[in-house]
Amino acid sequence: MSDAPKYRQRGYKDSERSEERRGGAPQGPREKKEGPRGRGLGAPTETAFRCGSCGERQLASSASDIAADAVCGKCGQPLHTCSNCQHFDTSTRWECRQTIPERIARKTAANACALFAPKAVQEFAKDRDRPAPTDARAAFDALFKL
Repeated sequence: MSDAPKYRQRGYKDSERSEERRGGAPQGPREKKEGPRGRGLGAPTETAFRCGSCGERQLASSASDIAADAVCGKCGQPLHTCSNCQHFDTSTRWECRQTIPERIARKTAANACALFAPKAVQEFAKDRDRPAPTDARAAFDALFKL
């Protein structure tokens, strides 16, 4: 029969297994790195309105700037739609967080809803200060520069 304990659950003969576990002495908690965590893009720099179909950035920033018959310049889809509204929510009644008098069946079709507010997205700054490397060796060196 082996010398290893039969059960490996926490608390079962821990005193006998403490040396066997991770090479002897237990290690303390890891040190936390300083600075922000996340996607590494930094803080959002500006708010923008983008087409729900193609993602093209639109010039309009408020509901008064978007006419009921406005279309995207890139894909030609209407912009004054439920799917482009900040009140659009598929989990609510009639898929709108606001109280509306009647259901709008096609959420991607143009409508004349008075409660329309463009869905704003947060834009992040891009690394435009760095020049693009011209060859593969320069790209590799730029990757590991501190």
